[in-house]
Amino acid sequence: MKIRSDILRTYQSIHTWTGITTGLLLFIAFFAGALTMFKSPITQWAMPENHVLPAISVGQYDELVQQATAQYETASNGFTLHFAPHQSPMHHSPMTWYEQGGGRGLSIDSHLRQASFNKEGELVSVANQQNVLGDLIDQLHRTAGIPGKAGHEDIGVLVLGVASALYFIALVSGVIFLLPTLVKSFFSLRQKKGANRFWLDTHNLIGITSLPFHLLIAWTVVVFAFHDMLYGGLSLIYGDEPMFERNGGSKQVYSVAELPPVERYFEAVGDMVEGYDIVSLTFADLATPRARLSIEVAGDGKLQRAAETDIIAMHPFTLDVTYSTLSIPENGAFGPLVKSFFALHFGNFANDTGRWIYFLLGMMGAILFYTGNLLWLEKRRQKQAKQSRSVTIMAKLTIGVCLGSVLGVATSILASKWLYLAGVDINLGYIAIYYGVFVTSVALTFWRGAAKSAVFLQAFIGLACAGIPLTTLISQWIHENIHWQLVSNTLTVDVVALVFAWIFFHAAKKTHRRAYYGERNSIWYIGHSDNTQQPQRTELVKKST
Repeated sequence: MKIRSDILRTYQSIHTWTGITTGLLLFIAFFAGALTMFKSPITQWAMPENHVLPAISVGQYDELVQQATAQYETASNGFTLHFAPHQSPMHHSPMTWYEQGGGRGLSIDSHLRQASFNKEGELVSVANQQNVLGDLIDQLHRTAGIPGKAGHEDIGVLVLGVASALYFIALVSGVIFLLPTLVKSFFSLRQKKGANRFWLDTHNLIGITSLPFHLLIAWTVVVFAFHDMLYGGLSLIYGDEPMFERNGGSKQVYSVAELPPVERYFEAVGDMVEGYDIVSLTFADLATPRARLSIEVAGDGKLQRAAETDIIAMHPFTLDVTYSTLSIPENGAFGPLVKSFFALHFGNFANDTGRWIYFLLGMMGAILFYTGNLLWLEKRRQKQAKQSRSVTIMAKLTIGVCLGSVLGVATSILASKWLYLAGVDINLGYIAIYYGVFVTSVALTFWRGAAKSAVFLQAFIGLACAGIPLTTLISQWIHENIHWQLVSNTLTVDVVALVFAWIFFHAAKKTHRRAYYGERNSIWYIGHSDNTQQPQRTELVKKST
C-alpha cells in the first residue's frame, strides 16, 4: 500500500506528539489497571485471617441480622450481608457495617464492624479498619495518582479522559503511518539492527496485536470521564423533563424486624433472571422513608455492568425493583449495548480466563507506552556524549515516573503485613509509602541520571517483588495473634510477584550491561574510560556487518 510521504510525515508527527504527551500517565493507568483484575486477591493477601469471621449457612442470616441489629445500634440503619457464590471461599465476614466512614467513593479511614456466629452458635463481632489496598490500586488506575477534586469528580479522572482522547488519535495515526510497511515488518523483532529498531518492532507488534482492546479502552475512558458533561448536554434537549424514569418512593417507615427472610431475596432474583448468584445485599437508611437495598449479583461468563458484578436496586421491604443492570426485556435494547461497553472495559465476562487475558493486555499496554517513549528518545539522541536538554529530561521522566510507580505499588503491597504487625494506620501507610517511593524515584533520576537510576530502580523493584512471597513465609511464624491465609488466591499473588522479580532482575542486568558496555553516544551510557574496549569492539562488529 502506497501513501504519499508528506501525508505519512504528518501522521507520524501526530502519533509522536499525542503519544509522548500522554504516555507517562497512561503507563500508570494501564499498569495499575492490569493489577485491578485481581484486586480482591491482593486485598485478601494483605488482610490477616482473623479479620474475616467464619462463614454461615443462608438459613442463619436472618437470626444473625436480628441479633446484630439488636445489640449494635449502628447496624440497625444499614448493613451488608456477604455470600460466597459457587462455593468459593469467603473474602468477607457474613455481616458488616460501618461504624466510621463508609458511603460512596473511596474512604481510607473507614472502620468496619463484622458479625457472625461461632461454632457454638453465639454472636461474635470484631471491628477493624477497612483495608482498601485493592481500591487504592483501582484509584491509581482511574487517576494515575493525580490528587484533588473538581466538584465531585477526581481531577485525575478528567486528566486521564483528555489523555485517552489524545491516545485515541495516537492509535489511529499510528496505524495509518504503519500501513505501508505493516505486512513486511509485522512479526519482525530485529534485535541485531540496533536498539532503535528492536524497540520500534516491539512497539508496533504490541500496538497492532492489541489494537481493538486499546481502541475500546480509549473510547470508554473518555465516556467515563465526561459522562456528566454528556448528561448536561442532553438536558438542553430534555429541558425539565427527567431523562430517566423515577419510581415514586414510599413514605412508609419500616423496622428491621419487618425485613423479609433472606431467602426471599434469592427467590426474587431467581424470578428476574437465571444464571446469577447473589454476592451481597447492602441495606441502607432502613429507619427512614428512603429505605433501599442494593443487590450485587454475579454469573459465570456473563457481561456485567460493574467491575465484578451486576446491580439490582430494590425496596428492602416491598421487594419492588427500582433499577437493574441486568440484560432483561424491561431494560430495552439500549441497556445491553451500554452494558457491553462497561463489561468490555472491565474484562469481567470470562471469569478467571478473561481476567488473565486483560491482565496481560494491560501489562502489554504499559509496555507500549514505555517503548513509545524509548523510541522518541532513541530517535532524537545525538551522536555525541552529551545529549540535548529535552532528551535528557524526557529520559529522566520516563524512568522516574514509570519505574517509580511500579516500585511504589510493589513496595506498598510488600509493606502490608508489616504495617499490620506495627499496628499503624494501614491505609495511610499505603498512601505514604506509594507517594514517598514515587517522589523519591523521580528525584533520584534527576539527581543520578536516567541510566544509573534505571539500573537501581529495576533492581529495587525486583527486590520488592521477591520480598512479597518471602514476607508470606515469614508471616506464618512471626506473630502469635495475627495470621494470614494460605489459599489459592493469595498464593497466586506470591507466584506472580516471583515472576515479576525475575523479570526486573533480568532487566536490571541487561540495563547495567548497556550502561557500561553499550553505545557511548547515548543517554543510557555511563561507562568510564577503562570500559572502552567493549564499545569499540561492538562498533567494529557493526561495521563488518
